[in-house]
Formats: sequence, structure tokens, C-alpha cells
Amino acid sequence: MHRRQLLATGLAAAALPGLNACATSPGADPRFPVGADEQARVYTADELVAAGSRELGIAAEAMGGAIERIFADQGDSPTAYIAGEEAAGAAGVGLRYGRGALHMKDLSASQEVFWQGVSIGWDVGGNASRVFTLVYGLYHPDMIYRRYPGVEGSAYLVGGLGVNYQRADGIVLAPIRTGVGLRLGANVGTMAYSRQRNILPF
Repeated sequence: MHRRQLLATGLAAAALPGLNACATSPGADPRFPVGADEQARVYTADELVAAGSRELGIAAEAMGGAIERIFADQGDSPTAYIAGEEAAGAAGVGLRYGRGALHMKDLSASQEVFWQGVSIGWDVGGNASRVFTLVYGLYHPDMIYRRYPGVEGSAYLVGGLGVNYQRADGIVLAPIRTGVGLRLGANVGTMAYSRQRNILPF
């Protein structure tokens, strides 16, 4: 009897690693719609030009110039994009609030995302704009929810569109905005992306 118990215990122990691997595998967990932790299908420049021009309501030529510049800077293709709108204003201290939809090829549907940020610097005015953000290094949609440092003063214009970069933990966001409105100056700040709208931009 003792020998039979030992055999049963040994077989159970040998089976547990395989069961645990299945239980924690991203492919077996519905919370992981992306096929692997560090793999996701990318978007081509043509796909992004078509989506961006449609979302921002601008000509494909103008959108193509901004996309080409970002592709040249990053040397790669993005794994996701966010299409949305935002409002911002500043008088020394600036605030920015936005809302959009995160798109990934491995997602069956877009995922809602909010962002809010605070900045400080030589900056005054306000603007409301539509935003089309290219996302690099995002392999799972929930990775987007974090704080990203950014320098608004590093923004540049391509075909009338404003572009700047935000980086955190290997993820790079490249927001393309329809214009800078009445806002002038340069500032340093952060942007936090969240699942729900937050009044406090921290």
C-alpha cells in the first residue's frame, strides 16, 4: 500500500508543472489577447496613413508626411495606435485631458483609454484637437496604463501637424495633433493613461 501511494504521488507531481504552465500561459488566459508576451502584429505605414487621415479628417498627403517622419525616427513599425480627442490649456502650469480608443491587430475590439497630464514652463493659451497616437513596444493592451514623461517643447510641425514623443519602460508614444491652436511656448510635464477619466492629472 505504501508503494502504491508513492507511485501516485510521483505521477501527480510530474503532471503539476504541465498543468501550471497551461494555467499561466498567455494564450490560455482570456486576459491576454496578444499571442505572446513580446510579440504583436505591426501596422504598416499605408494602414496608418489611411486610419490617421480618416480619424483626423485631413488629407492623406499631410498625414503621410508625419507618419514618414515618425517611422524614420523610430526605425520600426508600431504595434498599436490610439485615435481620440483632447483639450488643453496653460498659464505657466498647463493641463491636458483626452479620451480615445486603443487599436491593436490582436484585439477583437478597440479598448477605451483616457489620459490626463500636467506641465510647467513658459507656456500660455489653450487648444482642442483630435489626436492620432502611434504606439511602439506595446505587446498587451493593459501595458498602456502608466505615466509617460514628455517634453512639449520638443514637438515639431510636419504638414501643419504637431508631433512629439513620450517614453516609459520601453513603450514609446508618438501623438500626432491637428494643430497647436493658441498655445505658445515650451514646457516639461508628464501624461498618465488610465482606464477611467481622472480629474486630478497625477
